[in-house]
Parts: sequence; C-alpha cells; structure tokens
Amino acid sequence: MRLPVVADRFYPGNPAQLRSTLHELIPDVPEEEKLEALAVISPHAGYVYSGGVAGETMAGIHVPETVVILGPNHHGRGAALALGMQDWQMPLGKVAIDQGLARSIVNRSLVITEDETAHDFEHSLEVQVPFLQYFQDSLQIVPIVVSHVSYAVCREAARDLAGAIKEHDGPVLLVASTDMTHYESRQEAASKDRLALERITALDPRGLYDTVVDHRISMCGFVPTTIVLLAAIELGASRVKLVRYTDSGEASGDISQVVGYAGMIVS
Repeated sequence: MRLPVVADRFYPGNPAQLRSTLHELIPDVPEEEKLEALAVISPHAGYVYSGGVAGETMAGIHVPETVVILGPNHHGRGAALALGMQDWQMPLGKVAIDQGLARSIVNRSLVITEDETAHDFEHSLEVQVPFLQYFQDSLQIVPIVVSHVSYAVCREAARDLAGAIKEHDGPVLLVASTDMTHYESRQEAASKDRLALERITALDPRGLYDTVVDHRISMCGFVPTTIVLLAAIELGASRVKLVRYTDSGEASGDISQVVGYAGMIVS
C-alpha cells in the first residue's frame, strides 16, 4: 500500500480539513456544462498556490472511474516510465489501481515498466488524487512516473496507452501533472509559458517538446504532457481549452520569482 508523502505539506492530511479545502477551491459547474474530456493538464504545487487552477480544471469535466495519471519524476528514482501497481491509501480513503488497464499497458509496452520505487517520494501524482476523489467515489487510478525521455519514447508510450485505453471497458481520463516555468520573474515566466501553451492549445506535442527544449523552459512535466497529448490525439482529441493560467505570485505577492500554473482540458 502506498501511503501519502506530502499530506500536511502540500494539502491538509486531516480528511475533514481536506474536504473543506477542496470545497473552497472547486467552483460549482452545472452538470450540463461539464466536458467529456479525454485528458486534462493540471498543476501539482501546494494547494495554496495551484489548488484553485486544479480545482477549476477538474470541475469542468466528468471524472470517470478510471484515471491514468502521468507526472514528472522529481527524485530520479526508479524506471524511466514507472507504473505503480500498489493501491494507494489517501486521507479521503483508499484508491485502488485499475489492475486490468495497468496490466494491459505493461504487457503491451516495451518502455513502460512496473516499478514502485519511482513512486515512493513523488508528489506530482499524489496532489491530483484528492481532486479526483472529490468528484468520483469509485476512483481507480493507473499512476505513471515519467523521467526525461526522448520524443521517440514519448510516441511509443503514447501508442501503448492509447491502445490499452481503446480496449478498456468504459471511459478513461488521462491526467498530465505539470507546473510551468520555475523561479523566473512573472514577465519572463508568462512569456516563456505562452510559447508552451500555444503548442498545447494547437495539439502539437512535437512542437511542445521542441519548444520547451529549445527555449529552456523549466516546465517540469513537459514529457508527461507530451505523452498525454500524443495519446489523446490517437484517441480522437480535436480541441484544447485553457481553463486558467496564473503563477505563485498571486498567492505569495512575490512576482520576482514565480512558478507558473496552467489548467487545460483536452476533448
């Protein structure tokens, strides 16, 4: 069983406090206005900084029972594309792994491997889970921690994910967990992030990958985002909606060194 590693640091570890925090962060969106999303892109900082963007993004979609979450590896542990098979114990209750989908992905893939060590200390997937639990009582996840891999490997991983999802019984949501530019001025961060967001909005995963590398944009989850975009396109994605872009200065007041946050819906 995987236990929380950033409860009481990135979000409240007390279930009642966490529910209250989520209630404050998540706007009421009428059911008929929610999108049937193939994927979302959501930030993973402490809730005081990026929780509003994450909450607004998740509120705009129908969250199905099965969610595949891809996030960057901040610790360098484990396999390059590490899929965890252990169930998760979270403050709002246990979250099971969708074993059928997880096995289907691992069995067909030469690049995605079963690996728990990459998940031991990683926060990028964990901070998404309470938002998903808020909307889906029967949540099952497939968690994949992603290191810096080549575009060719991204393409292969995306094909494996899309192939498994096509064969899965029932809808599946893909989540790419990423923050945007890190520790630059608000003006510089917004300028760089605009370049990356334009490529995402254009459903251009190759352009996103190359833009981040060429412009040295410190978007920690650009590789998982690239994989998720590629998989979503293979599953029929045709549009991307930018829900909101902001930065840490909105909460801290410091605009000299910000981290950018974006929420996006792919449908």
